[in-house]
Amino acid sequence: MQVPVPPMLADLVATSFSALDGVEFSDLTRCPECGGGVRGHDMKKRRFAVIKTARGRTEITVWVRRYYCTRCGALCSAPAPFYPDTRVGAPVIDLCRVLAREYSFSQAAKILAAMGVVLDRGSVRNYAALDLGPVPSIALWGLHLPGSLLSLISLTIGRSQAAPVPGAEVLAACGLPAAGRAPLHPHRSPPEQGKERDEEEEKEERESQEIADRRHQE
Repeated sequence: MQVPVPPMLADLVATSFSALDGVEFSDLTRCPECGGGVRGHDMKKRRFAVIKTARGRTEITVWVRRYYCTRCGALCSAPAPFYPDTRVGAPVIDLCRVLAREYSFSQAAKILAAMGVVLDRGSVRNYAALDLGPVPSIALWGLHLPGSLLSLISLTIGRSQAAPVPGAEVLAACGLPAAGRAPLHPHRSPPEQGKERDEEEEKEERESQEIADRRHQE
């Protein structure tokens, strides 16, 4: 079964995601683990989405500031539009989950491709299986679309490219809290990658845990 995707929808998705390229998420004042003060560590580039338009394939990335807690030593990130253990933006995952309610994973991947979103069938299947609670959706253009995607389109449409989109507004559009998130403790690899995370990041986490253990022992 082939589901026609209006060119207007593909254009809106591409415009909306492109507006997020380079957006910074750096708002964190307290450690989400213990409530202690934090100091800046670095800026981490994260892939939000990969889109394909008439101009070719483009990777949309955002910047997320990471911090060390001055009390417990935890390495933590500023709130950003991502679900835990995933490597694409929350609206992309919401889209996978909503489409997978009505279509097979292969069909959902084809619909995503028609929207200009590059994501393979296996990733769609893995993201659709995530237990993240219900995803609000609205029927438009013959498809059910997640509220996070529609809110993001509403936020970015008509916005001047010279004015960066505020990170807090992106979080609100995605339905995600602006409060602190959990520190970067070791966890499973993202399901669509099946690979271990960046070795440097793991080393930083081990070092931060060792600092925290020493402080607790004192």
